[in-house]
Amino acid sequence: MIEVTNLTKKFKDNDLLAVDGISFSVKAGEVFAFLGPNGAGKSTTIKMLTTLLEPTGGQMRIGGKDPVEEQDEVRKLFGIVFQDPSLDDELTAWENMEFHGVLYRVPKKLRRERIEELLKFVELWERKDDLVKNFSGGMKRRLEIARGLLHHPRVFFLDEPTLGLDPQTRNHIWSYIKELNKKEGITVFFSTHYMEEADRVADRLAVIDHGKIVAEGTPQELKDRAGVASLEDAFIALTGKEIREESAGSLDRLRNGAKMWRRR
Repeated sequence: MIEVTNLTKKFKDNDLLAVDGISFSVKAGEVFAFLGPNGAGKSTTIKMLTTLLEPTGGQMRIGGKDPVEEQDEVRKLFGIVFQDPSLDDELTAWENMEFHGVLYRVPKKLRRERIEELLKFVELWERKDDLVKNFSGGMKRRLEIARGLLHHPRVFFLDEPTLGLDPQTRNHIWSYIKELNKKEGITVFFSTHYMEEADRVADRLAVIDHGKIVAEGTPQELKDRAGVASLEDAFIALTGKEIREESAGSLDRLRNGAKMWRRR
């Protein structure tokens, strides 16, 4: 479903080589975790796959289509939950869903049925007429997940979808996603800093560090390779113990990417 070959991204403004010739593939229906320290290249890769950034070199395919040359066709194939919030706080939950469905040209009857189905699925149907600005962080995340699934995507990208959420909400969100993965055969590609989350949910994963893929396999394979019992210990063994900080420029690019997507 996803094929990446020698993918590279270099930012000219600061001469940063954010992604350095990475290659990996994700099978249809697979739950795939993309892990790495801050600034490793995770979000940059996701933005290239989702048409928000143009690569400097290499090739990508999603469902056999090129995110650079066939942007509109590729966007029909995926849903996305950004790292930063992307809902309109001045609209209701229903209005956020309706607006998204119209943008994706989902036929009205099917759109209304799908909105009801998904809002019930994420337990927000009773709050459909409430303004999003009154929602908790967990409720907003659940709404973003419902919105990203509205047009029946074949691939679902999630960039740190449970960041800052309490364990109960994180558990509920992954229950929704895993159920949809089984029910609709959707391919899930996600990044997270919660290693136990990746260990529990992912079929396979890749670890990126300093723009390069340093390991790929099942969670158990990475633990066996490092000779440790936990995925967190394996991750540290692969990427080192030093604390990483996201650069201000990287954060700005992420926020601008979410704004660009909303405008599109």
